Amino acid sequence: MAKYFDVHPDNPQRRIITNVADSIRSGSLVAYPTDSCFALGCQLGNREGINRIRSIRDLDERHHFTLVCENFAQLGQFVYFDNDVFRALKAATPGSYTFILPATKEVPRQLMHPKKKTVGVRIPDHVVTQALLAELGEPLLSSTLLLPDEDEPMTQGWEIKERLDHVVDAVVDSGDCGTEPTTVIDFSGGEAEIVRRGAGPTTPFE
Repeated sequence: MAKYFDVHPDNPQRRIITNVADSIRSGSLVAYPTDSCFALGCQLGNREGINRIRSIRDLDERHHFTLVCENFAQLGQFVYFDNDVFRALKAATPGSYTFILPATKEVPRQLMHPKKKTVGVRIPDHVVTQALLAELGEPLLSSTLLLPDEDEPMTQGWEIKERLDHVVDAVVDSGDCGTEPTTVIDFSGGEAEIVRRGAGPTTPFE
């Protein structure tokens, strides 16, 4: 049965955030809110967590997982980008974007696209997510909480608790969050390629 954490959306309770972070460090798979929609997240090196996300979402090996980062200093440890791409990313973050970029050796091989050696990264604009990332001190390995054969992600914490009670370890609920997944921009070829149109405006990348 999943633990349920009720977190204040504007002033996250430090004790609860610490408990969630400790749970993640102990190997838990959590459902948590972001500025786009709910996501599934676990610790970066959690192989079992990765497999559980694949199972819940019915993902193949070509799926791009996302490293949800607190800031640019953290993001820069895991992906390569030149000055032009840096400026484009900087202008759009924090926000509802996922960027696909070449992965550094800090990224576990099982998280990379098997042929392209790329990974998704993002910096969310969400108070609770930022508090959790600050407490963890490392990125959250994440994927949008979009179930197979469903067109839209789940957006209510209580519903997630009800439906996924036996497949996740914890649900973090801070009230309403977005209903659209992030906009995905692939910069791995040097130029911006819009892979998915979502919550973030695409105009800057057209």
